[in-house]
Amino acid sequence: MTNPKYAACAAASPYFDLVRRALGDLVDGDHFFDIITDGTIYEVLYDVPGWPSVIQGRTDLMAAFRGYVDNIALQTADQLIVHKTDDGRVVVIEYEVHGTILASGVKYNNRFCSIIRLEDRKIMRWRDYMDSLAAWKALTAPAR
Repeated sequence: MTNPKYAACAAASPYFDLVRRALGDLVDGDHFFDIITDGTIYEVLYDVPGWPSVIQGRTDLMAAFRGYVDNIALQTADQLIVHKTDDGRVVVIEYEVHGTILASGVKYNNRFCSIIRLEDRKIMRWRDYMDSLAAWKALTAPAR
């Protein structure tokens, strides 16, 4: 994470870096939050306590990720597969994240599939799917 204004979310850097790498030259901006706009809709199609199902705009998404990193520290994000469709206006990414639940010390490993719609070289809509059972098991496991 090169920009100090994103330091509060540094524990999610592996995710941000993976997304930025996946989108490559389809978008403008160095950091994940540089390619999000005030009109971006970030939708998650699963229920996780404390995480809203729809987040609109850069400011609210940054606030949500600050809450995320209060609970989970990511060490890596990998297994990236990128599918470009609709002349690069829609990108589907599959990936995994690996980290630690801070409150318990339990390892967190999850798989995701995200459908990203781009407009004017920015993310306009994000639809996210994940392994909800993996998240639930990690978040509710007893402390180590």
